[in-house]
Amino acid sequence: MEQFAKNGIDLISTYGGSIISAILILIIGSIVIKLLSKAAGKAIDKTKLDDTIKQVLKKVVKVLLYIILILSIVDILGVSMSSIVAILASCGLAVGLALQGALANLAGGLMILIFKPFKVGDFIESAGAVGVVKDISVFYTTVTTTDNKQVFVPNGDLMNATVTNYTALDSRRVDLDFKVTNDIDANFVKGVLLKAAESSPGVLSEPAPFARMSSVDDDTYIFTVRAWCDTDMYWDVYFDLIENCSKALSDNGIDDPEERIAVRVLKED
Repeated sequence: MEQFAKNGIDLISTYGGSIISAILILIIGSIVIKLLSKAAGKAIDKTKLDDTIKQVLKKVVKVLLYIILILSIVDILGVSMSSIVAILASCGLAVGLALQGALANLAGGLMILIFKPFKVGDFIESAGAVGVVKDISVFYTTVTTTDNKQVFVPNGDLMNATVTNYTALDSRRVDLDFKVTNDIDANFVKGVLLKAAESSPGVLSEPAPFARMSSVDDDTYIFTVRAWCDTDMYWDVYFDLIENCSKALSDNGIDDPEERIAVRVLKED
């Protein structure tokens, strides 16, 4: 017991000053870090960066300040910095290998936030997901599908895949094909379809609608109708064009070849 007490006294006498200094540095450093983090946060908020990038930068600044504080405390306690660096390097390698997928997503998230191939509210198709972008975080992008399902897409996958942004531009083109029998004048069919397209709600006059014969298949003519509209009106115009063009063809007696039934009458001898 006496030996234990003696060893304790020797330990305190040897390292007591360093331990007290380390505790004081920890307390003071924590206060200073809070003040510096707050000041840095205000400075970052004044920039024109994306809100998610701002949050990431604030956390990075705070982590770096705490790393500096910890290294200072370790130095005060007399621990060899070379040993600490070696340990950190080993840990960093192990963590890097274990979290390489997460790091790829982190890098992808930062690239998306910087280059902005899409933003919240855009309708995109990429990495097997099709829908409206609801949220872009550091690691995942949340997409809501047309049937109201949420898909969480890793940002690393998005950065390595082709992204189709359907709402990036102000206008889009609707393309539709219609089949008719080949016993009707092609110019007449073209006029009927063009008039139906021009009269459909939401169709833009510039660029002008288009209707032409695009293919011939046995006893069938295939006509293509193209019409431009505002991006947010795409689906309304799409369905209106189908209804209006189909009705116009029917009203003018233009048959769909698939509606015909061929009947052969055989005369008996």
